[in-house]
Amino acid sequence: LMSGLILLTWQKLAPMSILYQISPMINPNLMLTMAILSIAIGGWGGLNQTQLRKIMAYSSIAHMGWMTAILMYNPTMTLLNLTIYITLTATTFMMLMMNSTTTTLSLSHMWNKTPLITTALLTTMLSLGGLPPLSGFMPKWMIMQELTKNDNIIAPTIMAVTALLNLFFYMRLTYSTSLTMFPSTNNMKIKWQFDRTKPMTCLPPMLILSTMILPLLPIL
Repeated sequence: LMSGLILLTWQKLAPMSILYQISPMINPNLMLTMAILSIAIGGWGGLNQTQLRKIMAYSSIAHMGWMTAILMYNPTMTLLNLTIYITLTATTFMMLMMNSTTTTLSLSHMWNKTPLITTALLTTMLSLGGLPPLSGFMPKWMIMQELTKNDNIIAPTIMAVTALLNLFFYMRLTYSTSLTMFPSTNNMKIKWQFDRTKPMTCLPPMLILSTMILPLLPIL
């Protein structure tokens, strides 16, 4: 899980810095086409996955598409999107590492161990999918608004529709975890009262940033 966190966050900085520097020399139509393909591939690829790391990897591909789509028009918004994405991904992986959760099946067992962390994890995943009014919806909203201001209507429409694929597999994770209970004994049901996980002091502020910064949109 730690290697997945590094791959999805730290290693995004180098390619994004290169794209940031060469963006004035790239054809805007080519960049938008690559962005839409990236969002579509990230959405379709994650639909039939059960490994959480693969789901996060395909979600990362889709988020890169959103970042590159706006890079030609507003590079500052790309950096804001990257910052929010890194915050969301780091928060999600921190909660997964607390229980060593790697698959959809092990995610359904988290209710017996850490019910509050499971609720926070599912909320953060929905934020990653871009569900309003969570924080992950804010960069998508700003990007679609900026593209529309630049007289580009078709591209943000396609991007918004394909982003629903991303939201779908996060909704599927939420459904399979919260609305379907894994068969368990009475001893397993009270396991959360006795297990003590290692506290993470930085987790509460990151959870707040991951879910509740949409009201700050007017000052950005």
